[in-house]
Amino acid sequence: QVQLVESGGGLVQAGGSLRLSCVASGIVFSSYAMSWYRQALGKQRELVATITTVGATNYADSLKGRFTISRDNAKNTVYLQMNSLKPEDTAVYYCKATALLAYWGQGTQVTVSS
Repeated sequence: QVQLVESGGGLVQAGGSLRLSCVASGIVFSSYAMSWYRQALGKQRELVATITTVGATNYADSLKGRFTISRDNAKNTVYLQMNSLKPEDTAVYYCKATALLAYWGQGTQVTVSS
């Protein structure tokens, strides 16, 4: 059974930082590209960042410089370091594992207060 479990969300003041984690089980983690998406209330889910199996990264243009995605294959974990958070970063953040199939986590809420 494939599971992706996100953690690290919470309430933070504007300008603060959070690090999200997503632990995967039931897949060969190193064979999957890993991504973070987010969905704000009433909006479509959007791609935040992706890291490939060889560690190449890609970010939404609006988030470059503030967010950093990384992975630890030994721990089956992908991270999202979020700095200089803004109220508009408030959303549910999801991780996604992609190879021939794709799997999603249940999400973790991030709330940034002004």
